[in-house]
Amino acid sequence: MDDLRTTLATFSPDDRKDFGRFIQRQRKKTKGRLDARLYELLLHQRAYSTEELLHQLYPEEPNPVAYYALRKRLMRHLTDFLLLRQRQQDATAAAPVRGQLTLAQYLFEAGVPRLAWTTLRKAEKLARQNEQYELLNTVYNLQIANADTAPTGEELTDIIRRRNLNKKAADEEERASIANSLIRQRLREARTRGRGGEAFDTIMHEVLREYELLEAFARRPSLLYRLMSIARSAMLVRRDFASFAPFIIRCYHLMEKRHGFAPANRYYQLGLLYMIAHALYRIRRFAESVAYLEQLRCALYTGPRSHYADFLPKYTFLLAANYAFLRRNAESIQLVESLLNSNEVVLSSRDQLTARLGLSFHYFAESQFHKTNQILISIGRSDHWCEQQMGLEWVLNKNLGEMLTQLELGNSDLALNRLRAIERMVRERFADGGGYRYVLSFLALVREIIDDPATATQPAFAERVGQMPAFLPLEREDLQALSFYGWLRARMMRKPYYEILLELACAAPALQKL
Repeated sequence: MDDLRTTLATFSPDDRKDFGRFIQRQRKKTKGRLDARLYELLLHQRAYSTEELLHQLYPEEPNPVAYYALRKRLMRHLTDFLLLRQRQQDATAAAPVRGQLTLAQYLFEAGVPRLAWTTLRKAEKLARQNEQYELLNTVYNLQIANADTAPTGEELTDIIRRRNLNKKAADEEERASIANSLIRQRLREARTRGRGGEAFDTIMHEVLREYELLEAFARRPSLLYRLMSIARSAMLVRRDFASFAPFIIRCYHLMEKRHGFAPANRYYQLGLLYMIAHALYRIRRFAESVAYLEQLRCALYTGPRSHYADFLPKYTFLLAANYAFLRRNAESIQLVESLLNSNEVVLSSRDQLTARLGLSFHYFAESQFHKTNQILISIGRSDHWCEQQMGLEWVLNKNLGEMLTQLELGNSDLALNRLRAIERMVRERFADGGGYRYVLSFLALVREIIDDPATATQPAFAERVGQMPAFLPLEREDLQALSFYGWLRARMMRKPYYEILLELACAAPALQKL
């Protein structure tokens, strides 16, 4: 197996283009550089052997020595590209602190200690303000190593004292990382024994007590955010947002009341607010979800612009989804279209796909099926590419949406072709449908409607709909799955789809007070 090829294969299409351009910028003006050519060959669908690569690169006379030197050069380009991208995408203060540390080290080596110490003071202040404890430890160690050049006022004993105080916080950070890994591992083990849900609180408290972190997680936003991310992952697997929502709300407000969120912790505050709003949306507390999204918006626009790329798309998609269930679907359409046409943030490939699929849902709810079809066509990517970016479930939702759209447009043949393709995809992946058996049941009912539209209003059809396999009670089912069920109900009752969807969403017991 070619490790370099395997690494490059992890790149998204956009990453591949960016790295290709990066290589071009690194190349010298002389001809004969083969970096870009080797990159192209390694990205080829066919996995070339070493002999084949040698022949492609050196057709006149294979040169193994030059080939392996070329691979090393390409690997250096890859490392430099990833380091640069990591620094550009780092929304925390870590990147500028690292930059100042690098500059200070250079200045010490170049014999300019006065400027080096000025740079180190800036790095120390920034790292302390933003709770970058590991980097702050590096700052202090560099100060100690160059104490003989320290200007007046910089006492070695004082530096060591600050270093020792910071060491406690850095050690707490390390223990938190260990605790996070242990919690994840023990949750996986608990799930295999069938007790993942009820085990979470017990596992969390046991590990935090063992590593003396109970108080730390109650006063450090960064640690609370990491812990809630683990809890949310566990709840996503079980779709148990009814338990997660009050838990994270309680933790967030306890943190807010006791310690607050400093500007340095804005990223973690935004992340926690988004988790709360998303959990409330999933249990259909739409108005409350919107209220927390408003808090998120205020925090986002008063914080650094570096957070926009992460949170503005998430905020917009979730707000639009909430509005759809609050009879404000026209505003949902405006929100998503504005984001797609905005210059405020450059959307990633994933965000582009999320926006277009969400927008197609909003237009479908408005019975604007021609517009829905245009939006789905504008995705312009193969199912294979979309699955690599978004996963199988996203592709299934897209294909189901395409099928229903064609059916609503009166294109029964196209709808049937899409239906067959979805069935084939599910059966090829899962012999009996696996976790997607409800999709096969749904498709069987849609096939009946395609064959005879009048069958949807017959009592026997309603009985078959009631027998669809469900892994959770309807009131706890995923809202996307509920939307497809709502389409069947609308056909059965001869009512507008959007009206039926709102009735189903608002009839859930999850709307009871938390």
